[in-house]
Amino acid sequence: MASPKYLSEADRDRISAAVAEAELLSSGEIVTILADRSDGYTDVAMAWSALVAFLALGALAIAPDFYMGLYDRLIADWGHEWTPRMILSLALGVATLKFAGMMLLQLWQPLKFLLIPAPIRTMRVHERALRAFRIGAEQRTTGRTGILIYLSMREHRAEIVADKAIATRVEPGVWAEAMNAMLAELRAGRTADAMIAGIGKVGAVLTTHVPRLEGDVNELPDRLIEV
Repeated sequence: MASPKYLSEADRDRISAAVAEAELLSSGEIVTILADRSDGYTDVAMAWSALVAFLALGALAIAPDFYMGLYDRLIADWGHEWTPRMILSLALGVATLKFAGMMLLQLWQPLKFLLIPAPIRTMRVHERALRAFRIGAEQRTTGRTGILIYLSMREHRAEIVADKAIATRVEPGVWAEAMNAMLAELRAGRTADAMIAGIGKVGAVLTTHVPRLEGDVNELPDRLIEV
């Protein structure tokens, strides 16, 4: 479940009501998902840790006396002589400690997400939104008129994914308007209002391009999905 800090129960009810209202004049279906995050980014954390370990090895190569002297002071081994095996062991130990230390630092989530490059965050959110759309909305409506509105809170990213019957009729700029409406609310810290703003814009698109047909039924649930 997404963290409860993002929405209250009243907010969830408002979002469900907004979906129901947006679908009244249309045969389209709107699915809303709020995610705490879209990926664990373990690979990114490991890449940063490997970089720190590599830099530590570089520092060891540039200033070996510092590390060797530190080792000597720690073990207080008088008459100690350095052998190639011991030097390699020192290098391995330094790299391992630096790698492990950087991994531990990134357990603090604000730092971890700060270190994730923006293009990677955007790509992972997009991939997760597409995956969620395929599972929860794609081809699950009679006329292929489902639309997913996806917010990923830690990445500060939003996605709108439309089924085939909608995507082929709507210019990309129309979705940009819906995105801008959501982002304006998100920047102000109003998560529920952001989702509702997006629903309103998407509902208007559906009403224009997929007007309600006689006997139309609600094929997908109106409630917000939190992951």
